[in-house]
Amino acid sequence: MPRLNSFFVSPQNWPTAIGETVVLDGPEARHMGTVLRTVPNQTVRLFDGQGHDGLFSIREAGKRRAVLDAVQLDEHAAPVNGITVAIGWGKSKRRKYLLEKSVELQGAGIVFWQANRSQGLVPAAVKDAWVDTTIQAAKQCGATFLPKIQTAPGGIDTLITLRDSYDHVVVAWESDSIATRLSPDMLARGRTLVVIGPEGGFDDDEAQRLIQANFVPVTFGQSILRWETAATYCLSLAMFGIQEAS
Repeated sequence: MPRLNSFFVSPQNWPTAIGETVVLDGPEARHMGTVLRTVPNQTVRLFDGQGHDGLFSIREAGKRRAVLDAVQLDEHAAPVNGITVAIGWGKSKRRKYLLEKSVELQGAGIVFWQANRSQGLVPAAVKDAWVDTTIQAAKQCGATFLPKIQTAPGGIDTLITLRDSYDHVVVAWESDSIATRLSPDMLARGRTLVVIGPEGGFDDDEAQRLIQANFVPVTFGQSILRWETAATYCLSLAMFGIQEAS
């Protein structure tokens, strides 16, 4: 059976029973009716990014509005294991790439934090465009959960306050004094926060403050990784470790 086209519906509009109606408007309706030329009686997949997805039959499909009836509804348990990558803010052109990979590699979250060496200031609020990037990635790969995106304008202070929300906290610091390499086993169980510096890396004070706050220092090895490569590396190790442990 060919893969069905997927569309996003906000969690507050998710139906509670088969036969209920869902109305799509805006970009999702335009994509359904104009770009993909979907017609009545076709079956598509809807998801809400919070563990719900299902099959829906199209009743109406116009340029600005679509009406669908729920045919099959599924609910997926939230993962108990997962990685959140906190990465120092920068004007990287690869931010979209990072957000896409966080979905494809089943990351639990992304935190953009204000570092001393950040290029520019991290926004106080999450941008709609970032969320939309994760939605589009989920439509392509079939993910049922979207990573939680946060910003941390308060920098290290904010990261330290996040510590108690995780089972494990790690700081990836490329210092000659660090010998422990990040491994899949370290990321396989529980909720893990991995902090990565911005382009140019941490300054010593930032890394030391995290270590003093009981973040475990690790290294990526001999190669110096770029901003988005370091994050993707962490996400890949975590996905592999979780799959191997299951």
